[in-house]
Amino acid sequence: MGLGGGGAGNRAGMEQQGIDQRAIVSRVTTGMRVVDSAGIDVGTVDLVQRGDPNAVTVQAPSADPGSSLDELIESAATEEPDVPADLAARLLRTGYLKVSTELVPTGAVYVPADRIATVTDQEVLLNALTTDLPSES
Repeated sequence: MGLGGGGAGNRAGMEQQGIDQRAIVSRVTTGMRVVDSAGIDVGTVDLVQRGDPNAVTVQAPSADPGSSLDELIESAATEEPDVPADLAARLLRTGYLKVSTELVPTGAVYVPADRIATVTDQEVLLNALTTDLPSES
């Protein structure tokens, strides 16, 4: 029984989990109702972002005075997800939902893909409480 075999098994398990999360996220559409693990209606899905396992860092766009007009317009646009960089990188890797809600002052929360328990035809059921979800910055 060598130690090397366990690492490969764990890696395969993590890859399978990532595939499962992407499959779940792909079943979500904008406008769906979102309900947390306590049965509280969180709000509605505004944005569905599938995970990109290759997303490593999030860089703020730089507004260089010599940039083209298109680049300046792009740099002025709000970047998603609007959360601290370390959390944004994790959300981009795993996938997430942006949910409009009246339960937080900023008006939106982000649901990491691993917080989605099930997806039905009309709603997304979470395995987390609304208070555990990151709010938009």
